[in-house]
Amino acid sequence: MNTVVRRPVAFVAAIVLFAEAVGIVLINGILATVVKNQDMSLAGMDPAVMSNGTWAMGGFFGLYLLLCGLFLLLAGARDRAPGRFARIVLIICAVVHAVLGALTVGLIGWAAFASMMVVLGLIVLTLVAYGTRSEEPPSEEPADDAGAGAPAAV
Repeated sequence: MNTVVRRPVAFVAAIVLFAEAVGIVLINGILATVVKNQDMSLAGMDPAVMSNGTWAMGGFFGLYLLLCGLFLLLAGARDRAPGRFARIVLIICAVVHAVLGALTVGLIGWAAFASMMVVLGLIVLTLVAYGTRSEEPPSEEPADDAGAGAPAAV
């Protein structure tokens, strides 16, 4: 894919993941506050434990999305494919978005599904656009159809 396309896609995907990270932390913060203010237990569990767990989950997932966005931002800035670890992290992020997208259809609706699929598409497009990381540029010599030891056709 052309450099003109892949760099902006990586930047847009990074910005979207940064915004999503902030949104996830805010939503989990609201949920944690509601659980704490309800002062009700679920199956005997302390409300403070549920509130703290919600904050921890939101913080962890927010940091994960920031890390994914950082990897995409670096790929776009350097115009190089992400490394092995970054590719694994981004593939996991894409799979999570696909699974959450499938769940949001029934729970929230088609608009949420579409937004999850847009993020999934941006991540996958960035991964496919940069391909694999190779140290040497591809050879531009035409491939010889004849074998190495085959006589030339007359």
